[in-house]
Amino acid sequence: MRQGLRVLGVAIRTEKAVFTLAVTASALYGGMTVASAWALGWATQNVVLTSFTAGDVTTGALWTGVLLIFGTALLKAIGVAGRRILAGVMQYRMQARSRRDVTKQYLRLPLSWHHRHPTGQLLSNASADAEAAWAPLAPLPMAVGVIVMLVTAAIAMLFTDLVLALVGFLIFPAIAVLNLVYQRRLSPLATRAQQLRAEVSEIAHESFDGALVVKTLGREELETDRFRRRAHELRDANIAVGRVRGLFDPMLEALPTLGVLAVLAVGAGRLSAGAIDAGGLVQVAYLFTLLAFPIRALGWVLAELPRSVVGWERVQAVLDATGSMEYGSAATTSTAPAELRIRDVSYAYGEAEVLHDVTFEVPAGRTVALVGPTGSGKSTLVQLLARLVDPDSGQVLLDDVDLRELPYGGVAESVALVPQQTFLFDDTVRGNIALGGGDSDAGIGDEDVWAALRLAQADGFVARMPSGLDTRVGERGATLSGGQRQRLALARAVVRRPRLLVLDDATSSVDPQVEARILHGLRDAAQASTVVVVAYRMATIALADEVVYLDRGRVVDRGTHEELLARCPGYRNLVTAYEREEAERAAIDIPPIEEEEISA
Repeated sequence: MRQGLRVLGVAIRTEKAVFTLAVTASALYGGMTVASAWALGWATQNVVLTSFTAGDVTTGALWTGVLLIFGTALLKAIGVAGRRILAGVMQYRMQARSRRDVTKQYLRLPLSWHHRHPTGQLLSNASADAEAAWAPLAPLPMAVGVIVMLVTAAIAMLFTDLVLALVGFLIFPAIAVLNLVYQRRLSPLATRAQQLRAEVSEIAHESFDGALVVKTLGREELETDRFRRRAHELRDANIAVGRVRGLFDPMLEALPTLGVLAVLAVGAGRLSAGAIDAGGLVQVAYLFTLLAFPIRALGWVLAELPRSVVGWERVQAVLDATGSMEYGSAATTSTAPAELRIRDVSYAYGEAEVLHDVTFEVPAGRTVALVGPTGSGKSTLVQLLARLVDPDSGQVLLDDVDLRELPYGGVAESVALVPQQTFLFDDTVRGNIALGGGDSDAGIGDEDVWAALRLAQADGFVARMPSGLDTRVGERGATLSGGQRQRLALARAVVRRPRLLVLDDATSSVDPQVEARILHGLRDAAQASTVVVVAYRMATIALADEVVYLDRGRVVDRGTHEELLARCPGYRNLVTAYEREEAERAAIDIPPIEEEEISA
């Protein structure tokens, strides 16, 4: 309860004005609810009973009754509309704010943090958890207005008849006790259901993201069963919540009705004794019939608090996460190819050290190939060059400036990475290359896009597309081949004219001849870049000015391709393994194996 009230306090402090207006509208609704009971009691006493006893009623009394009932109903309707609209505004604003904050935090946190958290969980934090955290805000203004209503009703009943008021007051503690028991039963069940929602989201996302693996290995039934089990757990948890609500909701509904019966039973005796008139009895009884629904608003708020606390804690776990990168203020005004220096860099995933004291340099404008067996640390080193993660020790220097000293966005202005796994948005070719920068301010026009496509050897197939640059490529580039996706990703990187271009096996799906033209084009471009390429194929490696050979996270040797072939047995065995194995298998008529298997 305390945690839930603290969450509500955050929303109230954040949206003071909207909350104040919503509560004012709710208070108007509560006051008019009590006033409508008084108006009905007045009309009963002065219009209905007068017409029975006197056989006639004055026009003034009739119109007064009509205006009282109509006026209180109108003001009550205004209060209801204001309360609902403003409560919705408050709720949706807080949900939107939480989603923005979570998303910004995701972008600020380093890739190492993302490695430790499933994507499905992150999606749940930004959607279901943010929604659950602020779910109580919808009934909150009404609940606060109910307090005003209860105070007003209590005063009205005391002034009407003390005995009937005391009878009615017995109902309120009973409702409070029932609500307390209700929340204690509901809280753990709602918490479990919210946790299961996140887990179902995680499994669903993992299955969809790995659709290719699932289908090619025939794992559809197993994945369906895995999802089914967790979905059934969520179903059972929601049913358990529903059972508790189904048990207590009728009881909460019945208490005010019992109050009405008690008031009528006692009131009938007091009416016979002349201690109260018929109008007063009708007023008190009608108050109870009106209070039955608004009192439930308190229960709605309390019912949502457990789920709200769970959602809030899961959102706060993201917002409070440490490990966000620190930035400096060093300026980089040069547009020439960058000089890259790696000094004593080490990096580990938990206890597993991947890189150890890696040191080498790449002169400005040169092309260096990173070569090594699977697990040698090449992809990790690539992430360090683009500052997706920071080294545990050592430095990555761009023109003698540590990447950690550059301002926010400084690395992206100078370094472009084309990763192994090509990602394209469900957008046009132009949109995927410009990425929102296709305007005069960013300076990426169609001429720049076409120039980047020519450099990536992609202009031919783009020109043949039905709508050219305006052709949509589908989700993750589903309408394109692997080589086409890689070339568009490369064009997306070079269109920004990076000073350092890092290719993590980014042309593996491209024909070797096309790959050679791409690398020659990068070297001969009007604004050339320093290029670091992770390579496996000998044709790619031979195009580099220098080769850095990694093994088990260390730089074993470096030099030209020919030099390493002559003096480094490990390098020679690795780069010639594919060709040697192909020749041996062809001689004995064995189907060829994949290059990745040889590298491993």
